[in-house]
Amino acid sequence: MFGGVFGGGSQNSTQPAAPTGLPGMGQMQTDPNAQLAAAEQEMEMVTDMFARINDLCYKKCLIQRYNDEELTKAESVCADRCVAKFFQINREVSDKLAKYSQANQ
Repeated sequence: MFGGVFGGGSQNSTQPAAPTGLPGMGQMQTDPNAQLAAAEQEMEMVTDMFARINDLCYKKCLIQRYNDEELTKAESVCADRCVAKFFQINREVSDKLAKYSQANQ
């Protein structure tokens, strides 16, 4: 679905991807339907990433006994670090994929 960094399957298209209206992703699209499709795909990717971060960091950081309605300091620090590491790794993988893609053009 998303491919690459977002962990989805690959697309079997031989045509190059259409430029999107996203910064750094090619020229701006003038077709409103294409812009809407790109925005919907971006929203799906963000929603998927949030769900994966939530699941991963919840399992890793939160104590399964709810003695308190607030997070403990340890849980809060763990969750902050977990999210930061997730984004750091995501950025590093994206950079490496971009370099790989540029080298193969």
